[in-house]
Amino acid sequence: MRLFAAVLPPEDVARELATEVAELKKLPGADALRWTGRPGWHFTLAFYGEVDDDLVPDLSARLERVAHRTAPFRLALRGGGQFGHGRALWAGAEGDLATLRLLADRSEAAARKAGVPMGEHRRYKPHLTVARSRSAVDVQPYVTALDAFTSRTWTVDELALVRSHLPTSGVAGEQPRYEAVARRPLTGAG
Repeated sequence: MRLFAAVLPPEDVARELATEVAELKKLPGADALRWTGRPGWHFTLAFYGEVDDDLVPDLSARLERVAHRTAPFRLALRGGGQFGHGRALWAGAEGDLATLRLLADRSEAAARKAGVPMGEHRRYKPHLTVARSRSAVDVQPYVTALDAFTSRTWTVDELALVRSHLPTSGVAGEQPRYEAVARRPLTGAG
């Protein structure tokens, strides 16, 4: 299974972002970007890639312990940025970013302890991807427009283990499909 750990924004926050993205799509050159859809909006904490079925139960149990040890925290979507000279346009976050980073570090450590092969550790940069491009695109007008965007603040109270189903139809613009296979409540009890 192709898996990752994530924080999923609540539906009303996703609606706020959808309204903002609809405005971004009106900017010149928007058709040069592949816009992600609402079902795919998430903050990836740790990307696991293809995980052997035998490792999934241990990974899931370890993520449950991570959630048990992490207290709920406040978060909002705020501003935006880019990776790779416009290859990814994203919405950022504000709020308790220290706890979000801790949750990301713990989610990565859980995978390593479960035997999931992980690449080299990189400092976590909270982002929710809203568009991609196969080539370099000047996304500065979009980043500038996102500077004024802030969603309502919500309490992050769960950690999700998400399975991604990559497009298989070959139809241009087909999006990956995401399925939360486990949701673990954050309790801060450990």
